[in-house]
Amino acid sequence: MTYFIIIRGPLGVGKSTVAKALAKELNAKYISIDEKLAEHKLDFIPKDADCISKENFIKVNQLILPLVKNSLSEDLPVILDGNFYHQEQIDDLIENLHFQNHLFNLKAPLSTCIKRDNNREKTLGKDATTAVYNLVNRFSIGIDIETDGKNVPEVVREILEKL
Repeated sequence: MTYFIIIRGPLGVGKSTVAKALAKELNAKYISIDEKLAEHKLDFIPKDADCISKENFIKVNQLILPLVKNSLSEDLPVILDGNFYHQEQIDDLIENLHFQNHLFNLKAPLSTCIKRDNNREKTLGKDATTAVYNLVNRFSIGIDIETDGKNVPEVVREILEKL
């Protein structure tokens, strides 16, 4: 039986790097929620809000569901990575994908996330990193994996041990 994995966490925690390495290790399909939001111009923050709306995240879910279902029906695991700071987005994916799933919450101190963001080619800045950090940490779901002080292979190995 195949499955999908959700890798969630704040900006700068290492989600994309870990998710891509995990996808390679598992020969899985990798999908970035952030890339899909941008691709479909759903990554804007309304003037009266503090973040991208849950409605836009649900729209992205609807856009990726056919691809995810197709991959899963071909026994190809799927790795989804994103901030997932709306519980409803996660619930929607699980409700619409009738496959086994695993949810991992990558964690690191805010200072580490800010430092990692500063080292990116395209930094989003301290304010954005702090805002996303706070949004992601409004609720806890899944298995927590600490990334601070670990390299990518160590984090991937820890996730594989939990599967």
